[in-house]
Amino acid sequence: MSNKDAYRDFCQTTSDLPLFLQDWYLDAVCDGGSWDAAIVRKGKAVVGVLPYFLKQKLHWRYVAMPPLAKMMGPFLLPEYRAPRREIPLLNELIDQLPRLAAFQQDFNYTAADWLPFYWRGFRQTTRYSYVLPLAKMEKLRENLSPDYRNNKLPKAAAQVKVHTGNDLNLFFRVHNSSFERQGLEAPVAFDFLQRLDQALADHRAREIFWATDLKSGAVHSVAYLVWDKQSAYYLMAGDDPALRASGAGILLAWEAIRYTKETLGLAAFDFAGSMIRPIERVRRQFGAVQKPYFRVQKEWSMAWKVGKALLR
Repeated sequence: MSNKDAYRDFCQTTSDLPLFLQDWYLDAVCDGGSWDAAIVRKGKAVVGVLPYFLKQKLHWRYVAMPPLAKMMGPFLLPEYRAPRREIPLLNELIDQLPRLAAFQQDFNYTAADWLPFYWRGFRQTTRYSYVLPLAKMEKLRENLSPDYRNNKLPKAAAQVKVHTGNDLNLFFRVHNSSFERQGLEAPVAFDFLQRLDQALADHRAREIFWATDLKSGAVHSVAYLVWDKQSAYYLMAGDDPALRASGAGILLAWEAIRYTKETLGLAAFDFAGSMIRPIERVRRQFGAVQKPYFRVQKEWSMAWKVGKALLR
């Protein structure tokens, strides 16, 4: 059995595997390259994995993050997540990486020990997402900033109606409108998003939200929510730049939180970032708390390092 086949079997039997590490999710998002995995066993049982997205540029092979895969990195079964047990396993996973020019991954939250990577010459940057533990809705409302609770949310609710459904074309159009207005390329192509959306829909792991004007019917904002067994993730959101002042984007985030709590019954809502200051401030207004994760990198090729520096 290949490592990739063993990884697929591991996905079927591991209850707390994050969404972005699921084999079917990797199948959908690893565009422009291919994915594989390092695996470690105890006896015949797989106890740890390290999936990676392998790309090629000229004669360089490198590991990068796939589009819309927020976190990857090593994943060990819970009983192996203590230094005495995990360090040998992490070393085995590193040993199985192919020959590379460079490596960059954002590690999932369970990958809290990157020391074996440090000892091998990798470097790390701490990054933050914002996560909202889901208590009763009354408590969640109390934890909103006063401006959101008393001003922005009521103002938006008086102007727009929130919908859910399967209109991916509408989502894509509104999400990309702000990029188009600036003359920028859309972050992801429609065929890519369509493939991912189909995979998520097949696994009943996504919902699309949009807000329409109560008078004109114009779409103010859109949002795309995905989830696994532990948490929902606010994967993408966007506004019509001309209608952003309504606050519909804030209302959609609140409705996605409500959906996560009341419909999905999950314990956490993850904003999936962001390190960008204006966006980070919005996350805090919802009462979400910082959750650190690691960005781990290494370059082996000096030519790669120089070329990357010149392209910045």
